[in-house]
Amino acid sequence: MRSAIVGSDDASVSACGVAVMAKASVPGRTKTRLVPPLTFDQAAQCNTAFLRDIADNILAASTEASIAGYIAYGPPDARSFFEEHVPREIALIEASYPSLGDCLDQAIAQLLARGHGAAVVVNCDSPTLPRSLLIQTTELLGRPGERVVLGPALDGGYYLLGVKARHPRLLENIAWSTERVAQQTLERAAELRLPVHMLPTWYDVDDLATLKMLLCELFEGQPFAPRLSPARAHYTRAFMQSLLAIPGLKERLVLHTVRRAAG
Repeated sequence: MRSAIVGSDDASVSACGVAVMAKASVPGRTKTRLVPPLTFDQAAQCNTAFLRDIADNILAASTEASIAGYIAYGPPDARSFFEEHVPREIALIEASYPSLGDCLDQAIAQLLARGHGAAVVVNCDSPTLPRSLLIQTTELLGRPGERVVLGPALDGGYYLLGVKARHPRLLENIAWSTERVAQQTLERAAELRLPVHMLPTWYDVDDLATLKMLLCELFEGQPFAPRLSPARAHYTRAFMQSLLAIPGLKERLVLHTVRRAAG
């Protein structure tokens, strides 16, 4: 079993702890908005591929910035799943609470308790997230003075939140899973008089339209943001290639996406 990491005052502790907020891949409970055209099993496998890619992305960023990687996971009994699928260099912390706000707050608290000068939480739905954004976040949080770093998502949420201290109010009374999440977070930051640095917008892959966006980025040379270099997403790329080899799936995916957009 992988041992838990305890707090440390050692100078070798990385300046920034970056935790991926992740759920174990369970067919019928994970990435269900991708069904159809995917099956429940395929959707769960997407989640696993995304998880492996963002873990590798954090490890790659740690070679260029003072970053330590974590998975903040749930449910509580899912530790063995993450031990199997995540590199040993990524530490595991449990963060399973009734609300997403509580999960984020507790993950941040645990990162800071381990001696990191800054805590960053990122989603598990952006396998091509540019590594440069993780490095930029670390650099921003390393500057003197209090601040929040926010990575807004295309759907109105956010893919990344970085802080230098715990601010529970920042995560209170947020309408999670709505298009108001990022705006409400900015309002909480203003209330707390916390300066905010906004990163470029990126996208979460959590429905058919954004899955199509991912396929265009991976296979059709259509980057989401031309000025940013997306992560290669080796595991996601390989898994998507295997899906597109299934007779008729590519055509069904495009059809479902068009119907969704038209509706």
